[in-house]
Amino acid sequence: MSPKRYYHAVGPRKFWNFVIFAIFLLFFYTPLVNNIMIAFGDTYRYPNVIPQEFGLRWWEFIFSQDQLVESIITSFVVATLTTIISLIVGVPAAYAISRYNFVGRKFFMFTFLISNAFPKMGIYVAMAIIFYRLNLMGTLPGVIIIHLINTLMFMIWLPAGSFRSVHRQQEEAARDVGASPFMVFRKITLPLAMPGIAVASVYTFLGSMEEAQGTLLVGFPDINTMATAMYGIILDYPLQAGAVFSLILMVPSIIVIWLFRKYLSADALGQGFKMK
Repeated sequence: MSPKRYYHAVGPRKFWNFVIFAIFLLFFYTPLVNNIMIAFGDTYRYPNVIPQEFGLRWWEFIFSQDQLVESIITSFVVATLTTIISLIVGVPAAYAISRYNFVGRKFFMFTFLISNAFPKMGIYVAMAIIFYRLNLMGTLPGVIIIHLINTLMFMIWLPAGSFRSVHRQQEEAARDVGASPFMVFRKITLPLAMPGIAVASVYTFLGSMEEAQGTLLVGFPDINTMATAMYGIILDYPLQAGAVFSLILMVPSIIVIWLFRKYLSADALGQGFKMK
């Protein structure tokens, strides 16, 4: 069917909606499809669009490199530890911000936005000077601290909003029937705020997986994650190796988002979680 006939068949509104959607698919999926195609191309020579030979040669090459496999494991370890520490530090802070009025409360929340308001390299360089004196350069704690700089904003702002949405009347009703403050928090407040905490945890984990500049400055060469290893692959190896590693780097994000959509439904996000 010609575009003109399709235009008159569906009407102007649906026609232009289709055009916009087609343009979106073109710009969003074309690079991804091209990347997947190159990743499975054993032989690829520019300017050819399609690889001359397909296979798993470069996948085998990536997984045969001990340093690259180690970077994958390191990324998961750093992202997991960063998320756990962010929860330990951020959730109590978010609860205090949402429940108590104290001097400097708004400024305290604003400070977490400052670090994300401009390029972070200046902060990383300033922190690196301090890390040299504290012997944190090239260490796992130093890298985790760098990641926390980027993730604490999510772990404080999002849970704070969730805690504010919990009505005090619900907590007061539980106290009236004899529940202790800790039981009220565990049975009432935390389950209702858990969707926001879960969303913040997803952002924290994915943000840690993708952090490259701070990790490269503070951790390299002793701490090498997938994000920092990508720089070396792009510079030192053929295009196919970079395409393979970029797909591997996308896998954690796809898994986390799939789990999030599967187990955190709209009803769960709207009503909170039930905790025994």
